[in-house]
Amino acid sequence: METRVQYNYGTAIRSAFEYLLEKYPEVFVIGQGLWSPWYVGNTMTDLDKKFGKSRVIDTPVSESACTGTAVGASLAGMKPIVVHPRMDFMLYAMDAIVNQAAKWSHMTGGQGHPGVTIRAIINRGGEQGAQHSQALHSWFAHVPGLRVVMPATVGDARDLLIASVLCEDPVMYIDDRWLYDQTDQLAPIKELDLASLHPQCLGVGSDLTLVSSGFSTRLAVEAREALLKEDISAEVIDLRLLNPLRIELIVQSVMKTGRLLVIDGGWRTCGLAGEIIASTVEKIPVDLLRKPPVRITLPDAPAPTSRVLEKAYYPTKKMIVSKVHELLKC
Repeated sequence: METRVQYNYGTAIRSAFEYLLEKYPEVFVIGQGLWSPWYVGNTMTDLDKKFGKSRVIDTPVSESACTGTAVGASLAGMKPIVVHPRMDFMLYAMDAIVNQAAKWSHMTGGQGHPGVTIRAIINRGGEQGAQHSQALHSWFAHVPGLRVVMPATVGDARDLLIASVLCEDPVMYIDDRWLYDQTDQLAPIKELDLASLHPQCLGVGSDLTLVSSGFSTRLAVEAREALLKEDISAEVIDLRLLNPLRIELIVQSVMKTGRLLVIDGGWRTCGLAGEIIASTVEKIPVDLLRKPPVRITLPDAPAPTSRVLEKAYYPTKKMIVSKVHELLKC
């Protein structure tokens, strides 16, 4: 019998870093605040002490410089992981990510592979305001040549980070601080091939399909549990990978349930939820849909600072349950 170990989402990420640094000498980590739990929580505790500050490099405040350095190192055969404690401030590194890392393989006819992993942390709530609360995953999912991973479960937090780093393509790995308290018992590590990754079903159902990623998946699972008490059977599909977006499982589910609700922690306009709905509807005969698909997203407004307004701004389990009731009305 295999031994399972208890992790939370944060310590699962740390175990992935530890595994990679131990097994692959070409891996190093670079970014701001890597030696401080205030920046990265419990996801990198004491890794600098175990592996040395030449492999866990806490940099000065220059998102552009450390990301550009990592992209260059990846082209020279290293496997760097860049850590951005806030996705908002990572925007200073957009040139290195979007114009350099995502384009090199295309421009060199597949001869150059910047296998860099960019870890972007979503950190919002707690009255942090508009400039510290953004989830910009749909931006990066829009960019060809850039794989985008968004783990929702404790197991994926560990295993998809490892798969991202071992992939020869540039990968955006997006984790969410609102997930760090989740716990699970994990089996020993088995390396996954990121190229073969697909969405997964986290709960089978027959009345409607809920599709989500990251923290929104946690809300979807909680809503499903609440709906089961009302004898409503919701199927939950966790995307896991946003680029490339693979919708085959979603299509199969919606053809069975006839109803689709997408939950996303990004803005509505030109967002991930709209893309999922459009891509799914393109592949389903219209007469199989019992109701038009619906989405729950952030409103098209910057995040508020007021705690009271935050409660109205972010999607909740209650919002999902209410929208499901609307979808199930005759």
